[in-house]
Amino acid sequence: MKHSLQLKLGQHLTLTPQLQQSIRLLQLSTLELNQELEQMLQDNPLLEREDENEGEASLAAAEAPAHTAEAEAQSTEAPQSESSESDPVTSLDDSDWNDYSAAGSNDEDSDYEQGSVSGSTLREHLLNQLIVSPLTLRDRTLVAALIDDLDEAGFLTQPLEDITASLQDELEELEPEEVETALKHLQNMDPTGVGARNLAECLTLQLRALPRDTPARDAAMRLTAHYLDLLAARDVGKLKKMLGIDDPALRAARALILSLNPRPGAAFGPDETHYVIPDVYVRKVKGMWIASLNADAMPKLRVNRVYADILSRHRENGGSQLASQLQEARWLIKNVQQRF
Repeated sequence: MKHSLQLKLGQHLTLTPQLQQSIRLLQLSTLELNQELEQMLQDNPLLEREDENEGEASLAAAEAPAHTAEAEAQSTEAPQSESSESDPVTSLDDSDWNDYSAAGSNDEDSDYEQGSVSGSTLREHLLNQLIVSPLTLRDRTLVAALIDDLDEAGFLTQPLEDITASLQDELEELEPEEVETALKHLQNMDPTGVGARNLAECLTLQLRALPRDTPARDAAMRLTAHYLDLLAARDVGKLKKMLGIDDPALRAARALILSLNPRPGAAFGPDETHYVIPDVYVRKVKGMWIASLNADAMPKLRVNRVYADILSRHRENGGSQLASQLQEARWLIKNVQQRF
């Protein structure tokens, strides 16, 4: 065996920890990057997110007592004004005859929407009732499918035939009668009127739930079931003829209908909306497609000034771990900025 010394000239790349981190961050999606940063924020006390609304938040907190006092003053006055506006209607010729021909009110200032229940959606409210119901698993599945089809007002958005067809693969030998039965279970839930297929059915369900001896109940049910279009058209003469009632009875029936809720689901908060933040924008500029990162999705980080100042004043007393974390925080901020 022969031993010898040889001299070679070569090149190699040494990846520093900073460069390794930079390359790794470039490979992550925005969602994965935010998950990575959340972990780093927990591990490194010298790293924090920028709060761009910090000044506005403090200003809002300072002004909160004044606004609260004003809100309380307004809330004490509101019941008086509302009670005066909700007096029974005594004339068939008043100008605020509501149009019930549509499939629900579109008035965003409706009293029903002002009294919305915060923190609970209509779907959650109905599913909570479904969980404790004595229905079979198959019936619960059908009712849950109908609940998922409701809009924010509480109306079904699809015909029962379409809903039945969409459930054929999930439930074997599904009959239309089963879906009809499930709809009746849904319509017996709170709020009354939910699960209706149109406005007439919604109002009829609410009238049917009233005690039988409620004044004008029968006339109001006939009116909503068959003559809602005449009510919207204010055809008083034809309404009296079709229903076989006089003016006072028609006024009472109309007043009872006006007391109902045309949007029973509006009393609950809307479903939480989840927005998708794109990682990349692709635009066509002068016939060329140009891809660019979404700068708004860039996490905004900074070094915690309080800890950094303490470290600078006591550097001579040690604190090598904090100094290392400070350097890591600065590297991370720089690498995130380079990504965008």
